Amino acid sequence: MKTVKNQVKIIGGLWKRKNISFVDAPGLRPTPSRVRETLFNWLDQDLTGKVCLDLFSGSGVIGFESLSRGALSVAMIEKSPQAYKMIQENKKLLQAEKAQIHFTDALIFLQKNNAKFDIIFCDPPFNEGWEDKLFPQLANHLTQDGLIYFESESALKEHGEFNVLKKRKAGNVFYHLVTLKNNEST
Repeated sequence: MKTVKNQVKIIGGLWKRKNISFVDAPGLRPTPSRVRETLFNWLDQDLTGKVCLDLFSGSGVIGFESLSRGALSVAMIEKSPQAYKMIQENKKLLQAEKAQIHFTDALIFLQKNNAKFDIIFCDPPFNEGWEDKLFPQLANHLTQDGLIYFESESALKEHGEFNVLKKRKAGNVFYHLVTLKNNEST
């Protein structure tokens, strides 16, 4: 079976207008450019000095977009061998030395890693119950004023220690910006 390559464009920063390739894989749906535009508007466009986690990298576009906008580093997590390989190829193409790509499952990464992140991007496969699996773990990985971007097939439920700061819907995708309730900047 031939692997089909698709492309998505980075919309801002150092690599603005550069295309990255991604494989045609079940459940892989790169965040559309209009949703990414809203997301990075929410994040004030510039991620200089931010340490980010792209928990379900897929195409890698969110992680590479973050680096393009000045992120200090991005840990990119992907468990599909084909998607992982393509993210590695895009890292080489962009010379994105600040991208650390991990070939593992998102929950295993969270359980084995105690690093803290300023921004955690979560765009898990739909209809697999990821919201309930992830939110109990995410607080342990956020800096004091950290943010979570979460895409899902429905609006987020209430999670005790989190506040939803912003939310929107585009087509069948609900997307949210979330922070810890004890975050002083909210």
